[in-house]
Amino acid sequence: MSCLNQNKVQPPQGPTRRKPIEERLGDEARFFKAWFENPMRTGAVSPSGRFLARMMARYVDPAGDGPIIELGPGTGPVTQALLQRGVAPERLVLVEYDEAFCGLLRKRFPRCVVVQGDAYDLGKTLAGIVDGPVAAVVSSLPLLNCPEAQRRGLIERAFRMMKPDGCFVQFTYGMVSPLPLRSREGMPKDFWGEASPPVLLNLPPARVWVYRTSKQTAKARPGEELIVKIKARRDKALDEIQETREKVGSRIRAGAAKARGEIVERTRRVRDDKSLKPAFALLKRIGEQRRTG
Repeated sequence: MSCLNQNKVQPPQGPTRRKPIEERLGDEARFFKAWFENPMRTGAVSPSGRFLARMMARYVDPAGDGPIIELGPGTGPVTQALLQRGVAPERLVLVEYDEAFCGLLRKRFPRCVVVQGDAYDLGKTLAGIVDGPVAAVVSSLPLLNCPEAQRRGLIERAFRMMKPDGCFVQFTYGMVSPLPLRSREGMPKDFWGEASPPVLLNLPPARVWVYRTSKQTAKARPGEELIVKIKARRDKALDEIQETREKVGSRIRAGAAKARGEIVERTRRVRDDKSLKPAFALLKRIGEQRRTG
């Protein structure tokens, strides 16, 4: 059963698809504009790549129930990956600070709930929208731009809203966990973090961290961590195969376009060669004679 305010849900959404190149270039421009106007809040000059988005989505169980909160969705690459993974759009609550991005998200994902507000104050931002425990929080926020206390406060508030088996998913371009894993004064709860393999196909390369409470870690089944690593390596190999296919296809298309251009150019040169005009005229007369019998 959904715990969302259903008045926020809009008409049905069409099937997910890969965005055309024109739309992807438009997203790059929008992101760069948002970063230029407020680099500390946006944190990146381009949206997350699809391989990074897929890696983040893998940590979310699409068969579960309860809302899934996405923080800082921007133009929606991670949202798209979550939907492609099988998450029902009605479960997604997208918390975005930028007004222009909010308008774009509502247009692209009409069945998701889009909330304009401060992700670092989730209780206030989601008041009256999320009424029950959250299944997961997926974040693309630039956490390393913020003080540690603010980052710690974010995950504390997120886990207070979550189910006991919920998780907090965050990506980073850094080498270490973007969220503190040890207790600080006034912050008594510890968290356990697991890092994904590096997403080398993203530019720049990134890594995904998934956080759970220490209590959940103690209940983890033996061998579960190994299974997760094996699945991550398999998924990485599949992504690399797909990337190779796309690169080969792109080269073939580029080669075909170049060959067509060369044929057109050579044809034009032959047509414009004055020394060949008598031969063309003769061929034209022969053709006309054959048609008239």
